[in-house]
Amino acid sequence: MFEMVNVIFSVCLYLVQGYCLQYFYGSFLESRTKDRRRGGLAVAALYAVFRLALFWAVPSKSWDYRVEVWKMLLALCVLAVLAACFYKAFQLITVFLVVAFQAVADISRYVTAILLGELGEGLLGLWNWLAGNGMPATEDAFRIAVNAGLAIQWIIECLVIALVLYLSLKKIVRDFREKEHGISRMELLFILTPAAAGLMLCMLLRIIMVTVEDGAARLLYDRYPILLFVLPAILFLSLLSILYGVKLFQDMVCWNREKSGRIVLEKQVQSLQEHMEEMERIHSGIRGMKHDMKNTLSVIQRLSAGSGGAENGELQAYLSDLNQSMERLDVRFKTGNTVVDTLLNMKYHEAERDVPGIEMDAGKLLFPKELAIHSYDIGVVLGNAVDNAMEACRRLREKEPEADVFIRLCSLQKGNLLILKVENSFDGRLVRKPQKEFPMTDKADRENHGIGLANIKSTAEKYQGTMDFKVKGRVFILSVMMKNERRNEDGLWSDR
Repeated sequence: MFEMVNVIFSVCLYLVQGYCLQYFYGSFLESRTKDRRRGGLAVAALYAVFRLALFWAVPSKSWDYRVEVWKMLLALCVLAVLAACFYKAFQLITVFLVVAFQAVADISRYVTAILLGELGEGLLGLWNWLAGNGMPATEDAFRIAVNAGLAIQWIIECLVIALVLYLSLKKIVRDFREKEHGISRMELLFILTPAAAGLMLCMLLRIIMVTVEDGAARLLYDRYPILLFVLPAILFLSLLSILYGVKLFQDMVCWNREKSGRIVLEKQVQSLQEHMEEMERIHSGIRGMKHDMKNTLSVIQRLSAGSGGAENGELQAYLSDLNQSMERLDVRFKTGNTVVDTLLNMKYHEAERDVPGIEMDAGKLLFPKELAIHSYDIGVVLGNAVDNAMEACRRLREKEPEADVFIRLCSLQKGNLLILKVENSFDGRLVRKPQKEFPMTDKADRENHGIGLANIKSTAEKYQGTMDFKVKGRVFILSVMMKNERRNEDGLWSDR
């Protein structure tokens, strides 16, 4: 009976391990097959077949450590081949996936074997004691009781191994949030070291755990009972080092990305401030020249009107046209905020150059006279929003030259809340990855691009606000809400 239960639950355990393997690979790697489910089932089935082949080929009572070494190397090769055949696995992260899966599988197996192995020994001792006291009436009853105890022990071991493996891999998948991150060799070494150390630790235990004395196998912790507690603790700590090594790595990636985002944001603000100051100086000069020229034109028109004659009529028409040309020197956008007016005019000319015929409407974008939000923070929000909108319109125009492209801005004030809304046309394709807050950028340099929405959200949160976006057909709608209150600190930079 025990042999039958052993085979059945071994098959079940290998199938569960195969399922965990395809789940682990599929969370990081892109499938080569169109049907991901069939590909995953194939990976799970082939892994189970491989483990069963080892189960039948290698005797379970073989204590030669060299056999275990070859089994481990063969397992790593099979894992690598499965990854290469069913996934686009020619990348550095695949090395970590292969080693980490094998390490977690071995650690879960050894921890369970040590802890539950003693449970089986204790159960066997109990049956012997009962047999000595005549409890089982017959030898057949004693044999059935022993086999039942061994079967129950093996069932529990399989369940615990599968549970530890699944929960550990699930935590790695959950904590490894930046799955699109192009991992470098040093980063790979950082997360690979704990997994490789755990794998080598399991191999070391396999070498020293069992010794053969007088033809009988003897476990190391039979000689040193304290190892019953020390060895599982070491293995458990090794497993934790793998899990929390991944989490620490991800925290470092996020911290570096946030740091890069802040640096870019600071540069944006500094550049924006310089642009604002320069544009304000230019516009002030233009306004002064325009005022003087209008006065001069008015005087010339009055002087020429008194003389009469056809030539003076032509001169009057010319001066009238010139006066209208002066009127066109007015800024296109008038929101009540000089910084925003200058920014939008500058962006409009950029958009006209890159996307001819673009419609940019800011007629409903108005700001209160008593605006407590820092002008440069407003500029960061609108600057990033308009940049993203311009890029979306440019991509749409490249795909559909006759498409109507537009950017519309408006604002609304409710109490002390200022709500900004930016709508723009786009091609309708929005790429979002699981566990990602923002859409993916289409630009090749993803480390330095695609952080516009993150900067907008960061700026909004400085004023206890938030940011949201949605899609209606082929229109992207961005909404930003901020409290119209002055902050004592502006986060990345101080008030200027």
